Amino acid sequence: MAGEESAFWLRSLENSHCRTLQAIPDPPGAVQIKQKIMKKTPDAKPWIKSVGLKITAPSLKDNTADIDRLIKGIKKELETEEIGIDFSMVKRLPRVLREYNYRGDAVVFEDQNSWHLIDIFPSGSANNIYVLAVDLGTSTVVVRLMALSTQETMDETSFKNPQNEIGKDILTRIHFSAQEGGLSKLQSLLIKKLNKEIRALAKKHDISPDSVVGMSVAGNTTMTHLFLGLDPYWICREPYIPVINKPALLMSAEIGLAINPQAPILIFPNVGSYFGGDLIAGILVSDMMQQSDVSFFVDVGTNAEVVIGNSDWLMACAGAAGPALEGGVASMGMMAGPGVIDKVIIDPETLEIRIRTIENHPPVGICGSGLIDLVAQLYLSGMIDLRGKYVKARCRDRLADIDGIKHLIVVPSEDSGTGQPLTLSQPDIDALMRSKAAMYTILTFISNTVNIPMSEISRFYVAGTFGSYIQPHSAITIGMIPDLPLETYVPLGNSSLKGASNALLSVRARDEIFRIRDQITYLELNVNQEFMNLFSAAKFIPHTDRSLFPSVKVRTS
Repeated sequence: MAGEESAFWLRSLENSHCRTLQAIPDPPGAVQIKQKIMKKTPDAKPWIKSVGLKITAPSLKDNTADIDRLIKGIKKELETEEIGIDFSMVKRLPRVLREYNYRGDAVVFEDQNSWHLIDIFPSGSANNIYVLAVDLGTSTVVVRLMALSTQETMDETSFKNPQNEIGKDILTRIHFSAQEGGLSKLQSLLIKKLNKEIRALAKKHDISPDSVVGMSVAGNTTMTHLFLGLDPYWICREPYIPVINKPALLMSAEIGLAINPQAPILIFPNVGSYFGGDLIAGILVSDMMQQSDVSFFVDVGTNAEVVIGNSDWLMACAGAAGPALEGGVASMGMMAGPGVIDKVIIDPETLEIRIRTIENHPPVGICGSGLIDLVAQLYLSGMIDLRGKYVKARCRDRLADIDGIKHLIVVPSEDSGTGQPLTLSQPDIDALMRSKAAMYTILTFISNTVNIPMSEISRFYVAGTFGSYIQPHSAITIGMIPDLPLETYVPLGNSSLKGASNALLSVRARDEIFRIRDQITYLELNVNQEFMNLFSAAKFIPHTDRSLFPSVKVRTS
């Protein structure tokens, strides 16, 4: 399938964290799309909260049992009839109640119309209770610490997923989990590293881990399984079935997390093997299910996942996963860091290549957004043709033959931070051409399936690093995304983390993720003649049908 050809480049975009550090002008006709922070005020009704308790102490005239006394007090504050208390809490509550003189703040959570006690803290502790949202990525994990009472973000931390030492891709980890002790090791690596980072956050803010009373986790289906210690064996084998699609709330102690042992853990649901909770989190953040107009939601990472729909329906599909070239598609491709090229402009007259690097260091490589900029600029300047092939007359002395392969010298050795020239080979461009064709074909295929033309798309939400840093003008120029007004494109940033945060703080958002999950119809991208015809047509810049990209101006001389 075309998606398999594109996967290694799509993975490079997931690994690109390019950022703007100095201003250079955009190409003619381009509009800089600033990232919109999709910050919502969560619903006023939380499902984890703290309530003050004032319980009458026992006496000879009132010998009500401690637990009955506590339940009565919580019921009064919550105006509810259902209160659950775990037996492990029952054993320690008599001492705690007396220590606090039958006063305190009870932290509770709601699940299936009943409330459950998490813990009791001294009176006045409500402002010192916290929750954690987790974006459980294949390569990177991000943890957000939030104050429960104010719902404000206190801090964030990110770290490389420790499972990378077993394998950087999902399939390697699934195969490893089938070995004796493999699944246990994968889960242990993740939980130990997560606990280390949680303890560091707690220490930094002088927080007791017991005062962290809830967590939400959004990740793809395989990562969710590995987090829970569930066997992912059948996720990648016919008929591609996960162990579970909608995990129930867990207690922290059940998986050994370094927070309050009775803290509820909300695991985002998934739609089968290839559409996970991280994508449902993104749909939640986009708010596309609250709109009557039809929108696209796209997340480009290990796969290219696409959703189209509105408040009445959602259709989703995903490109196939595959092996990735380490650090990016190009020979000079790499993850973002000091000296990595993240933006390129080529003067159409002088053919001078102007670059911007992160932190303005000497260039050492290029990341995803820089690569798309570069290829778009090569086309607009006439240095490559509509097939993505180098035009020798325009490239002039920048074109070099290295081991029988054409390379464009983007940065000469004397200007390079590596002491070696940074080049873009013809195979590098060919790979990008297949990748961009696969992306556009997936969008076209799902649009055709629901019989809605691209021109009727009201918003095009783009998640992740791809959405945060890509220049829509450049992606349109090479025919990777549809030629829509630039204001149509709405970058969401880390929508997985934002969605996990919203669902942790709000009853409405928590319930919405399950409604989203149940409303999605998943479309299998089978190899058929229509798909392959669309793919072949999209393997040109911007496309064989030029009428689809009216804003792309072709150099005629």
